[in-house]
Amino acid sequence: MSNTLDASGAGSDTPNLDFDGTTPYEDYVQADVLTHLQHLRSDDPGEMVFLVTTQVMELWFTVIVHEWETAAKAVREDRLPVAMDALKRSLRELEALNASWRPLAQLTPGQFNSYRSALGEGSGFQSAMYRRMEFLLGDKSASMLVPHRGAPRVHSELEKALHEPSLYDEVLRLLARRGLPVPSAVLDRDLSQRYEPSTEVEAVWTALYADPDAQSDLHRLGEVLTDVAELVWRWRNDHLVATRRAMGAKTGTGGSAGVAWLEKRATKNVFPELWTARSHV
Repeated sequence: MSNTLDASGAGSDTPNLDFDGTTPYEDYVQADVLTHLQHLRSDDPGEMVFLVTTQVMELWFTVIVHEWETAAKAVREDRLPVAMDALKRSLRELEALNASWRPLAQLTPGQFNSYRSALGEGSGFQSAMYRRMEFLLGDKSASMLVPHRGAPRVHSELEKALHEPSLYDEVLRLLARRGLPVPSAVLDRDLSQRYEPSTEVEAVWTALYADPDAQSDLHRLGEVLTDVAELVWRWRNDHLVATRRAMGAKTGTGGSAGVAWLEKRATKNVFPELWTARSHV
């Protein structure tokens, strides 16, 4: 916030309160729009915190996607410091995203049931922005575009992301440009498919970790990617715990297997060879 100046140029003791039209703050933040997006569907007072928390999560998804796309582009252009800055910012953002579970983490089944019917068939796995996060991590599936066929712009953005290199794809291409033996089968794979672990890629990371000074910037990149992967795992696990507490093993709101589906998701490693390589160093 800038200080208000009086006629002499000195700071005023009171802020400027007189504006033509809306305030500059409102023009920039669009707070009035944000604070009127909550359309409750039940009389339960707990629905407001559930809805706002979910909306806050969507905003964090948006900024994290921005950071990872920035990082992927920077890696592609061999601007590693720019990529590292974006990835490090995303760590703080992931921590804030994960903290969003706290208002929901203590929900009892009775509390959740009091407004669960308001969700209808709505479920977090239908989030297009979260899907873009997963695509950037290499977890791709064309079937996940199906729920968005009724929203042409969203569907188009997801389809574009499906066929683009993930963040990890860009990192593996960087390793190859640095002369490391990333196999062509990995570099030339169908980018619309889920990334599958490679023993050859595991060997590349093993060599980098065995001699971290040889290409220290790549070793540091591996560590910040591991930080990202850990926080994504924590997000998935916190989601699992909150859901298990609120609804047990019942079918999920979107028709998924609920807790069983989340348990399966929670066991998947992000950037898998960065984890398995550690057993060989």
